[in-house]
Amino acid sequence: MTIARGVGKKIAFKKETAWGELAGAASAKYLRRVTSAFNLTKETYESNEIRTDYQVADMRHGVRSAEGSLNGEFSPGSYTEFIQGVLARDFTAGGTATGLTVTIAASGNLFTIARTAGSWITDGFFVGNVIRLTGASLNVANQDNNLLIVAITALQITVRVLSGTTLVPQASIASVGATAVGKQTFAPLTGHTDDSFTIEEFFSDIAQSEVYTGMKVGSMAMQLPATGLVTCDFSFMGKNLQQTGTTQYFTTPTNASANGIFAAVNGAVVVNGVPVSVITSADITIERGLEPAQTIGTNFAADVFTGRIRVNGNFSTYFEDATFRTYFDQEQTVSLVIALTTGNAKNAGVVSLVLPKVKIGSATKEDGEMGIISQHSFTALLNDTSASGLPLTTVLVQDTTI
Repeated sequence: MTIARGVGKKIAFKKETAWGELAGAASAKYLRRVTSAFNLTKETYESNEIRTDYQVADMRHGVRSAEGSLNGEFSPGSYTEFIQGVLARDFTAGGTATGLTVTIAASGNLFTIARTAGSWITDGFFVGNVIRLTGASLNVANQDNNLLIVAITALQITVRVLSGTTLVPQASIASVGATAVGKQTFAPLTGHTDDSFTIEEFFSDIAQSEVYTGMKVGSMAMQLPATGLVTCDFSFMGKNLQQTGTTQYFTTPTNASANGIFAAVNGAVVVNGVPVSVITSADITIERGLEPAQTIGTNFAADVFTGRIRVNGNFSTYFEDATFRTYFDQEQTVSLVIALTTGNAKNAGVVSLVLPKVKIGSATKEDGEMGIISQHSFTALLNDTSASGLPLTTVLVQDTTI
């Protein structure tokens, strides 16, 4: 007897052209995972008939739907389509500028990059963007180096170097280019997308295929421990277990990305434009509030409605001073940027998460013999002003590898 094993399971997916309609068998993509579970679900209705035999005479099945969960170790380029799904916007190119004359100067542990004309903001750059500079006259250390913008004005950006290669100050370098590397997405003000996916679990060791349709992303949750790998969880709600069989439905899916996995110790955390080193752990959840549309005369949901994009989370800090307690006590809003890197190379893969307007909801301390930890919950809000160079959204995600 052969029993299905997790190592024999393959998961592939493809975006649908219309909700609940089986995506074509070609051009799917495999998924990286730690665990996954996709299942057919049905509502059930038990009879309430009052009977002299004191027993239940019938139970019926109702509306069919599908649900799923996916847990993975977070890496750049691995879950692009699902991040797009939960934020209702495709990844697109970010800011770019060419032909600049710039000066690079040290500013404590940070660096400033000043341009002589034009505007960083008008060129589409934001606080939290990861940029790289190009130009033949740049010192080699300054070329193609991952730089996180922590503050921005029209003529000057302040950056944190994300690699093991520090910048070298230079004055008046001509013909310099700057690019927000890769692509970025964010919760948009208008033009929201409504993506759904066909997802197949193929159990190769027992030759069983299960193909689910209409799968929308209901939530994305990230966990950043003080030690260990960054993990992510996605939840799904969909239409149906569309088909089963003994052969794989998706033909020759492309391989999942092979990019390195993030460890939370690699990168940077910036609060209100100031890099901080007292945060010991964090988690962030983005929710869509999915709801099936149920109608009479059919045993399938007519659609899966998507609700508001809500972002909240928690973080813990060493109790160093009154900064975070004051944010909570005075109900101040702050910006939060978390940049994760796959290593110390100048061009290592980076994912940057920007929460431009965060309100802290709690501040509680835990006692102990060693360092005292303060726990904080937070809710991210829509930023409605661009004066500080922060994006007009609740959350922005940049991936340098796509």
